[in-house]
Amino acid sequence: MKKKDLDWSNLSFDYQPTDYSYECRYIDGVWGKGGLTTDHSITLSECAGIFHYCQEVFEGLKAYTTKNGDIVCFRPDMNAERMYDSARRLVMPPFDKEKFVKAVEDVVRANAAWVPPFGSGASLYIRPFMIGSGEVIGVAPAPEYLFRILVTPVGPYFKGGLKPIKLCVSEFDRAAPHGTGNTKCGLNYAMSLKACMKAHANGYAENLYLDPATRTYVEETGGANVLFVAKDGTLVVPKSYNDSILPSITRRSLVQVAKDLGIKVDERPVTFDEVKNGDFVECGLCGTAAVISPVGEIHDDDLVISFPEGHDEMGPVMTKLRETLTGIQSGELEDVHGWVHKIDVE
Repeated sequence: MKKKDLDWSNLSFDYQPTDYSYECRYIDGVWGKGGLTTDHSITLSECAGIFHYCQEVFEGLKAYTTKNGDIVCFRPDMNAERMYDSARRLVMPPFDKEKFVKAVEDVVRANAAWVPPFGSGASLYIRPFMIGSGEVIGVAPAPEYLFRILVTPVGPYFKGGLKPIKLCVSEFDRAAPHGTGNTKCGLNYAMSLKACMKAHANGYAENLYLDPATRTYVEETGGANVLFVAKDGTLVVPKSYNDSILPSITRRSLVQVAKDLGIKVDERPVTFDEVKNGDFVECGLCGTAAVISPVGEIHDDDLVISFPEGHDEMGPVMTKLRETLTGIQSGELEDVHGWVHKIDVE
C-alpha cells in the first residue's frame, strides 16, 4: 500500500477530502446497513431537523502508524460510548457501539494511504457525526437521522506545536448548569465561537471558562479539558459540580497514565482563586486533537498568571505524561491497558 504524496511533516489542522467516507441512515425507526461512500457531500431538505433544532452530535479520534508499521486508533470504544450518551441526551437514536467501532475500522482501512507515516508528527483525524436529517417543523426530534464518518490527515492543532500558549478568562459561559456541557454536540461549540474569535483577536490561543453557576471554579476551554500540576508534583484534574465538563477520553487516559507512573492524582473542583494564588506550577490542555498543549500564562483582565515550570517550555510532569501516552499510541511503549486498537490492512 503506497502512501499519498503529501508533505506529512508540515500538515496543518485543516480538512482535505480523502478517498472514502462512511454513511448510515436511520429511517422508519431502524439504522440501515451502512457502508463506504466516495461522495463527500450531503443533500438535505431545507426543513431537516439539524437546521432548526440543532440535533447534532459528533466525536473525534485519530489513526496512527506505529513504529512497526501497524495502523491503529486509540480507544474507539470510548468514543462509541460517549457518542451513544450524547445522542440520548439530544433525543437521537443511539448508534450501536460495536457498529461504530466497525465503521471506524472500515473507513480507516479504506483510507490507509492517507494515514501519515510514523515519526511525521501527523495523524489521520477521524470525525464521526450524526445529524437530524428528517423534516420537522414543530419543536420535536427529527424522524430520520444520518450518521457519517469523515477522515482527513492533519498536523498539530495549535500552530506553535509544543510551545506554551496563552489563555484568557472568558466573559462568556460555555454551558448552562445541568445543561449539555458534558455532551459532545455542535451547539456547545457554536456557543463558544464568539468568545473564541474575540480571544484570537486579542492574541490568545483559547479561552478558559469558569463554572456557569458561580464563576468561581475552573471548568475547561472551548476545545479541551484543563490539567494542573501542584507544587508537590500532584496532577490536579478539575471536576464540575454541575457535570458540565466534557468527559475527555484523553484526560481519563492521562489520569491512568499518571497513576501508572506513580504520580499522585487529585480529581476535584478547582477554584480559580487557587490558580490566581499561584498554587500550580504547570498547566496544560488535553484532548484528542492536541494530546497535551502546555499553557504558559492565563490572563484575567490585567492579571497575568504564570506557571513557572511550564512558562517557556512544557513542564516536566506534562512532558512525561505526553511522552508516555504518545509512546503507547505509537507502539513505542507497552500498552498494558489494551487501549490501542489495531486495524488490519490488506
